[in-house]
Amino acid sequence: MTQENTSTQQSRLIGVLREGITIVQMILFKEVRDRLGNNHPDLDTAILSKLAGTITNEVFGTSNPDEKFRLFRRENSGLIEQELLGLHEQLPKLRGILSDALRVQALCDTQEGNDASRLLTRADELGLLIPERDIPLPSIFMTRIRTIGAEYNLIVPPIQIDTETDQLLH
Repeated sequence: MTQENTSTQQSRLIGVLREGITIVQMILFKEVRDRLGNNHPDLDTAILSKLAGTITNEVFGTSNPDEKFRLFRRENSGLIEQELLGLHEQLPKLRGILSDALRVQALCDTQEGNDASRLLTRADELGLLIPERDIPLPSIFMTRIRTIGAEYNLIVPPIQIDTETDQLLH
């Protein structure tokens, strides 16, 4: 296999893994928005969505550079930090998939020449990483993503097609 083929395959793999990470981000967003709605019924839907988006971005080490989102982050920093610090207790069922997604993201970032140490340090400080959990192999990670994505109705799991149906499709 040539260097170019290996590089192309690696780029495709990183792209697929990042799609899986995005599904975990959507799951976290949905869970955080629902929890915020229960804990703060006085807040309107738009504010709840902005808060959930900001919290999700914080967990994954991204931020929206648009000034209105930076201002929103500053104005709501106390609530955002409080929610971030409580995520591991409020959403314990997500810790496994969050650990996997954050570690895979760090691996992808490193492969692309970016420093990912701050991402994992922050996630560990928030109690989101499960220390004894290893970085999953790509196939295992994507299998987990398909399973949990289907549970949240974010993706349709693959279905088995019998031989007769398969012949009809050709």
